[in-house]
Amino acid sequence: MTYHLHITNKNYSSWSLRPWLLLRELDIPFVEEYHEMVSGTFAQPQWRAFSPTARVPCLHVVPKSQNTQENKEKEEPLILWDSLAITEYLSETHPHKPIYPFHAPARAWARSAVAEMHSSFGAIRSQLGFNLNIRIRLGPEAFSPDSEAGRALVADLKRIDELWTEGLRRFGGPFLAGGEFGAVDAFYAPVVLRLGTYVFGEGVDGILGEEAKGYVEFMVGGEVKGLVEWVNAARGETAREVVHERECLEGRGKEVVEVLGVTA
Repeated sequence: MTYHLHITNKNYSSWSLRPWLLLRELDIPFVEEYHEMVSGTFAQPQWRAFSPTARVPCLHVVPKSQNTQENKEKEEPLILWDSLAITEYLSETHPHKPIYPFHAPARAWARSAVAEMHSSFGAIRSQLGFNLNIRIRLGPEAFSPDSEAGRALVADLKRIDELWTEGLRRFGGPFLAGGEFGAVDAFYAPVVLRLGTYVFGEGVDGILGEEAKGYVEFMVGGEVKGLVEWVNAARGETAREVVHERECLEGRGKEVVEVLGVTA
């Protein structure tokens, strides 16, 4: 069988990054199927041609070619259209890969942390849009206790710090659930990269503790080759999507301080 992973712009698509990075780091071969966005809208209905939800990532598991009519049904690919479903499928089909840790306590923790990332952290997603081509300074207004948005963002970041610190302390690092890269690191990799895009201003530096900061430095320091590859590819993209660029700058206390990628 062959894996075909359907993704979109690396500069903007944090959900595409998660299974892509997991496959790449664990040396599971796959074919990258890249689809440009139609500019000016989040909705991409044309993607329904390969994804039931018209969203990415979407994994097609293509069996070896069957030439007889009798086996035609076997030629149809298995389709998984959600990052968590893709991860669970890969864990089942590659039991000897450390997608989840082999040690039961670490495995339970990692699986729960992956599910939490999949279902939570709405303030981070909505207020810190994924964009690898710019750096944005966040002023105190972004974290104001006087606004619901500010309180929600601080709560999400504090939970990230709590979760990462727990994993690193319990399982010894350098990855979140121990000594090997796994699904939990792939799922939190977009948060790691967001913390490079957004520069915390005065008064908010204390949200992340030393362990969490050290994890960010480790992840972006070159040890995780797939992450370096993704970031370099993202910064080489020239396509700029207005809705995604606007999303990054919405809200109070944001200022672009550096452009990192190429310009169109």
